[in-house]
Amino acid sequence: MTSTAATAVLTTNERRRHLGFVAFIVISSLAFYKTLSALVKYSLHDASSSHIILIPLVAFFLLYVERQTVFLITRTNIGSGIGLALGGMILYWLAHRGPFPQDGNWPLFLETCSVILVWIGGFLACYGPLALRAGSFSLLFLLLMVPLPDVFLDRAIHALQEGSTEIAYLIFQAVGTPVVRHGFLLSVPGVTIEVAKECSSIRSSTALFVTCLLAAHLYLRTSWKVMLLALLSVPLSVIKNGIRIATLTLLSIYVDPDFLTGKLHREGGFVFFLVALLILWPVFWWLMKSDKRRGSVNSAA
Repeated sequence: MTSTAATAVLTTNERRRHLGFVAFIVISSLAFYKTLSALVKYSLHDASSSHIILIPLVAFFLLYVERQTVFLITRTNIGSGIGLALGGMILYWLAHRGPFPQDGNWPLFLETCSVILVWIGGFLACYGPLALRAGSFSLLFLLLMVPLPDVFLDRAIHALQEGSTEIAYLIFQAVGTPVVRHGFLLSVPGVTIEVAKECSSIRSSTALFVTCLLAAHLYLRTSWKVMLLALLSVPLSVIKNGIRIATLTLLSIYVDPDFLTGKLHREGGFVFFLVALLILWPVFWWLMKSDKRRGSVNSAA
């Protein structure tokens, strides 16, 4: 067989695999239509989960962008793929008939996990373990579309409230503004504010984490640096929200009381999101530069 003919055969095989995987995703999505539609509704109506509908689009786009690396070596592995997909189906069954709670968003949490297992099983069946390893980031990225059970979501929101209140309290003290704290209440001259659940900044915190995770994956090579950048987004989210709360409150005291209810309060989250990115930029730049220096040294060696 000539080189051109072999390439044509390989191309045909790759096309079959891609078509098979796309068909698998479409068919499984139809089979899980009830779960996926409930997930979309939940994402559209719950502020803490508005990112969910974008996650699968980003994950599959990453697979496409990195296709030359991910699909460099493919080999059908139907047995392992079916086994993983069956594990997902069993989890789906347990979501309603197992020992798990039927309230607090547990069923949707388990059902979404099962859908992801089935999708990854289909990927493994079509492309094999080497491609699964090469595309592991994109496939594991799908886990971000899993909605947290209410018990864990409430704890996360409570932690953000605690941290944001403390940061705002420290800022008031640092600028010399008299402040009294009682739980999530901060009393300053002329106004008392409450850092309520709606002020926890769970949505922008999630967006910051996803942004840092994607930036780290695309621009950093070392695993611990990727994890470091992603994890730094968590305390930075708290700091960013504390700055937001303190800034709006100080503006309402010294400039105009309407700042607490005005446009900056309702729609200014993006401004403080950019502030958080600016704070994180020097760390990201240093990690990126150190990765490049390490790559240059390894090339020279």
